[in-house]
Amino acid sequence: MNNWFKAAAVFGLMACSSGLLAQKLPVIQPTSFKKDSTYITRFGALADGQTLNTQAINAAIDACNKKGGGVVVVPAGLWLTGPIVLKSNVNLHLKKGALLQFTKDFNQYQLVEGNWEGIPQMRNQSPVSATNATNIAITGYGVIDGGGEAWRQVRKEKLTESQWKEWTTGGGVVSEDGKSWYPSEQWLKASKMKNPGEITPDKTPEFYKSVKDFLRPNLIVITKCKKVLLEGVTFQNSAAWCLHPLMSEDLTVRNVTVKNPWFAQNGDGIDVESCNRVLIDNSSFDVGDDGLCMKSGRDEAGRKRGLPTENVIIRDCKVYHAHGGFVIGSEMSGGARNIWVNNCTFIGTDIGLRFKTTRGRGGIVENIYVNDIQMIDIPGEAILFDMYYMSVDPVALAGEKRELPKVEKLPVDEGTPQFRNFVVKNVVCNGAAKGIFIRGIPEMHVKDVRIEDCILQADKGIDCQEASGISFKNITILSKETNPVVDIINSDHLTFDKLTYKKDADLLFRVAGDRTKNISIQHTDASKAKDKIQYEFGATAQDVTIK
Repeated sequence: MNNWFKAAAVFGLMACSSGLLAQKLPVIQPTSFKKDSTYITRFGALADGQTLNTQAINAAIDACNKKGGGVVVVPAGLWLTGPIVLKSNVNLHLKKGALLQFTKDFNQYQLVEGNWEGIPQMRNQSPVSATNATNIAITGYGVIDGGGEAWRQVRKEKLTESQWKEWTTGGGVVSEDGKSWYPSEQWLKASKMKNPGEITPDKTPEFYKSVKDFLRPNLIVITKCKKVLLEGVTFQNSAAWCLHPLMSEDLTVRNVTVKNPWFAQNGDGIDVESCNRVLIDNSSFDVGDDGLCMKSGRDEAGRKRGLPTENVIIRDCKVYHAHGGFVIGSEMSGGARNIWVNNCTFIGTDIGLRFKTTRGRGGIVENIYVNDIQMIDIPGEAILFDMYYMSVDPVALAGEKRELPKVEKLPVDEGTPQFRNFVVKNVVCNGAAKGIFIRGIPEMHVKDVRIEDCILQADKGIDCQEASGISFKNITILSKETNPVVDIINSDHLTFDKLTYKKDADLLFRVAGDRTKNISIQHTDASKAKDKIQYEFGATAQDVTIK
């Protein structure tokens, strides 16, 4: 039995023992193509870096599709092109040395009805797209480059002085405060509007044209497709998100590399949105926003769609720079469930495991199993559950001030999100701002989370707010700040079993809030701390049991 299936067996045992729903691993249906090859050069494509090959490449795809499918071959060379549309039974194959470079001429991208951050919106046509196709692939060894630097806003504080000077002298416009560069006046104007691309009855075609520059395309958009393979290729430099499978089934992503500049606004690696049966295997992500991200629509639109992202396997992946290594949310209004993450490495991601949502989203995230995660140099939290997502970078830039969210209990309604039934096991982190941060909302706690067998070296230890049914077992917290090691606020039914911490910690537990109750501390040597427990704001010793 290989390590992954051992891990799956462990997940199943843990699920049963913790009252979670045990699930079988999903089976993803593979693609299969005829061996017939169609070279884009047969249709007039030229690898001179100057000729726009849009028509030739699409003609090759059309011809391959009409004869029952096969392989469309992009040979070695620099191929300039506009948008490409994949069709059923076609494998777009990039040979070694092939660079598919998408033009920076915005006029080559038509406005089309699409979806952005879970809401129906007008967008510029994606460089590569497919809709209602079956059995499609992008494979090989080449590079697909989206020319994203022409499309994105750039913040001065994310560049060096020389980079900023080079950027601002090459065209575009700078904001009045001198802090941001925009590709055009049209882009800048649209950025001051609220959801200018959202499709609403009052907007005319002329209006969308007036904000066209702002409506950045995702690099690869696969919509309502079945049996999809992305393998071997490097996808890079997207205008917005890089890989965006949407409402699709049986998706395999294997041995790919995804790259964006670290400062790329919305430069996500892969956003799996409302998809079923997905495998992401042995792939590398180094991007400007979230790395491996699961989504399912936003707010009322996402709930109305009602399609969760489910039955997902992620294994043997590496994430370098990103806002989060493995992420769920914040657009998760259709829900996310039955997701297995195994043997992944996060190097310098802002946050390691990042589960985020906010009031208004609704949706249920449940049955998430994470095992064998390695992390180093995490500027934020190693493990984070946060129901107060504020749509900002997870780590504040120098001089940036942020306020804590206002804590108030609101009625539960269809917009109330839920996080429940998680198992996180075997996480090792060397270097983070905080080991574990769990923050629910008063009317809907983060519930039923089991965190086991972790060694976390961080500036701060464990922070648990508005949470219920959380089990911490065999956790080693090596925190620089030890006043306290564990901070508990208005949480209940927490268990700490075999908690290990630094000798001579100032305070082991701070327990606060009049809604805190049923805290159980087991098999933990509290004698190494100068002070064992401190009670504040209505919490009392009756709320805590030490065994």
